[in-house]
Amino acid sequence: MKSYQNKIKWSFLGVMLLSLLFLSYPGFSQKQKVWLDSDTGNEMDDLYAIVRLLKEPSVEVMGLSSAHFNNPDLLVFEKWNAYDTKHLNTLEDSQRLNELILNTMGLSHIPHPKGADRQVGRAWGGTEPRDSPAAQKIIQTVKSLPEGEKLDIITLGALTNIASAIILEPEILPKIRVFALGARYNQQTRAWSKNEFNIRNDLNAFDYLLDLTGLDITVMPIETALPLKFDREATYERTNNNIPIEKILADRWREQNPQDKTRVMWDLALVGAYLLPQHSEMLLVNCPPENKSFTVRVYSKIDQDALMEDFWKVLKQ
Repeated sequence: MKSYQNKIKWSFLGVMLLSLLFLSYPGFSQKQKVWLDSDTGNEMDDLYAIVRLLKEPSVEVMGLSSAHFNNPDLLVFEKWNAYDTKHLNTLEDSQRLNELILNTMGLSHIPHPKGADRQVGRAWGGTEPRDSPAAQKIIQTVKSLPEGEKLDIITLGALTNIASAIILEPEILPKIRVFALGARYNQQTRAWSKNEFNIRNDLNAFDYLLDLTGLDITVMPIETALPLKFDREATYERTNNNIPIEKILADRWREQNPQDKTRVMWDLALVGAYLLPQHSEMLLVNCPPENKSFTVRVYSKIDQDALMEDFWKVLKQ
């Protein structure tokens, strides 16, 4: 009797092992679902980051939403980058470029809702959400996930859309992970500064997220992204104008920043570090003292050469 029980036990273990092998085989593994939120109209590096993520076979991009890049300069200066500030709608320009990229790559089936056109709350603070098609689609996407899955949300600009989604539907909080580019963090003094473009464009949203209990958030401070720089002439040389998406990338430099011999690829640094964790390092650090969360993960270092090589390799595939 005991021998028969042992045979059953080992047969059961064998079936379990085979099942685990079957599920872990790459052809049957579940792709991580990712949402990208981008102030694409602001600078040129957003486009490079978006294209890199869209060409990644190991993830499933569930959406590409547009973010505003409203800032005080738009009210008092005639130019913002290559734009005339008069009548400039930052959200609409981000949306236009998102749609251009998706259409060019034959990926217009990917949801690409518009985000909010202004910050959470008001100039003096507050957490009143900015409802938008993007916030609603993020909520819908998270709610549609099977049990045990999470949506990774990468934000390249102001955090308005993801903060609004959580405020509108707090129950999505346990099913998301946020990866944000913004703020400054001094690793020597362990001091934070929110005096940075993305954060200043919606400080209320950033503070709201860092005050949440239970939010899984990783921040890439801009100092960490700084080493990833592209050379203008090398970029022109390596992009093929006969390939539409590559021409768009090169033209964006020509149109937005023709005077710059090099450009920091801030947004690509975050996307690259997310996709290739072996080429980055993280630290668990104290949150800013004014926020309620105790700790937050930050990217502390990237291998800029590896991330640059990866971008050009994947672009040509």
